[in-house]
Amino acid sequence: MKFLYFTDTHIRGTTPKNRLDTFSETIKLKLTEVMQIAEKEQVDLMLHGGDVFDRPDLSPNVVGQFAKLFREVQIPIYAISGNHDTFGHNPDTISRTMLGLLDSFGIMTIIHPDEPLLIEKDGVKVQISGQPYHYDLDQRDVKLDYYPINQHNADYMIHLVHSMLVEKALPEGIPHTLVDHIWTTPADVVLTGHFHGGFGIKEQDGKFICNPGAISRINNHWMELNRLPKVVIGEVTKSGITLREQVLTTAKKGEDVLDRTYVEKALNQEEKLNAFVQQVREQSDFKNLHMNDIIRELASLSNVEDRVKQEALRRMTQVEESWGGDMDE
Repeated sequence: MKFLYFTDTHIRGTTPKNRLDTFSETIKLKLTEVMQIAEKEQVDLMLHGGDVFDRPDLSPNVVGQFAKLFREVQIPIYAISGNHDTFGHNPDTISRTMLGLLDSFGIMTIIHPDEPLLIEKDGVKVQISGQPYHYDLDQRDVKLDYYPINQHNADYMIHLVHSMLVEKALPEGIPHTLVDHIWTTPADVVLTGHFHGGFGIKEQDGKFICNPGAISRINNHWMELNRLPKVVIGEVTKSGITLREQVLTTAKKGEDVLDRTYVEKALNQEEKLNAFVQQVREQSDFKNLHMNDIIRELASLSNVEDRVKQEALRRMTQVEESWGGDMDE
């Protein structure tokens, strides 16, 4: 069984302020190349690691253009939802999103938690499971998100997670999981996204953990300036697993498409924001200002039951949907 993995396409109709090109057209070129690679490699399926769209309620006109592109390839596409694909970072809202619409039309199939797929070819059974982004990801027991159960008695397990899985510890207050902390997972391959910089392919005793990085370059951080988008080609046979990365040739150098002048403005704004956050911290016990994190903070401070926290998240999701946008944007 052969597959192609890509992640974080962040499809949108507008162009980020720090891009010099027409973003939607650039994404179309990249995705066209991804489809061409899949056909040339004769893969059996394509896997998407989440954040298909940049927001859950993207314009139907934009979604339609990309849906047509996805339908041109005669290869099934399976995906998990990322934080940008759902309302309030809540995967339960997927049916009301544009990614959910693609799923309903059979253009892209969503992999739901606890509902793994079974792909069988040449006498090899492969289970493909997925964990979408949710507000507790990388903050609870790693076994709940990175350790799938072999429900199909498969020969191999591939597990997708839209998470902040990284090689080195991040600053305090940023939820994340270290690669070295999940090598005991029963999955033979763990494919992640969310962390746009990626860390490539890691292998240990025949087990793989991989993040090739985002297809899209939304910001102009120095890491993005030096990074070229990639996909991963994987093959599973009776004799084992092989993974390799392939750079997209349609992706231009960061210096050609990312506006450096915007960086200086962004740095100035970041300094002001940090000063404001610090001021708030000095006057309260909250560690940050993200709505989901505030809910967790309240719950931890007052020992609120989980069902109450879930209800708070549900209400926040309703508010966000009524606003028609992502609170984090």
